[in-house]
Amino acid sequence: MNNIKIGDNLELHCYKHNGKINSISDRITVIDILDDCIVCGDFKTTITESDGSTHKTKEPAIMFFYKNRWFNILAQLKKQGLFYYCNIATPYLIDDHIVKYIDYDLDLRVFPDGGFRILDKNEYNYHKKIMHYSDELDEILKSELDSLIDMKKRNIGPFDKKMIEKYYNKYKEIAGI
Repeated sequence: MNNIKIGDNLELHCYKHNGKINSISDRITVIDILDDCIVCGDFKTTITESDGSTHKTKEPAIMFFYKNRWFNILAQLKKQGLFYYCNIATPYLIDDHIVKYIDYDLDLRVFPDGGFRILDKNEYNYHKKIMHYSDELDEILKSELDSLIDMKKRNIGPFDKKMIEKYYNKYKEIAGI
């Protein structure tokens, strides 16, 4: 696993299908390494967008990057409650302490009341056309979105609030916040 260990700080690079960088997060902290995913935390991380603009994250987040799933899950601990932002994306890989994945636009936004919405369908359809996503890729991405929604409906994995609480406490301990 590229010799990463709990407590390591990594960069996070998000790409588009055409190989262009979409965004870079300067620091995420490894808080668990599981068979199927790595769990990281961040707070006040600087994100650089593809146009060069930067901003800092405003709230702590717990992130789940999967080895064999075509999504990643970001749990955002906001004052208004627990929100989720889930990216339909390739399984991650780690290269020289950089977590990398390709983002495929479709996102699932989950609200504290349990409601959710699929975002960016138009952007997905546009990129599918101009970047020539294959029918096979399109099928994988839509199937993984269905799986993600099923996980949310059953409140399993990262959608179990107790899991987020456990990892947030672990992140605070490791990061000293």
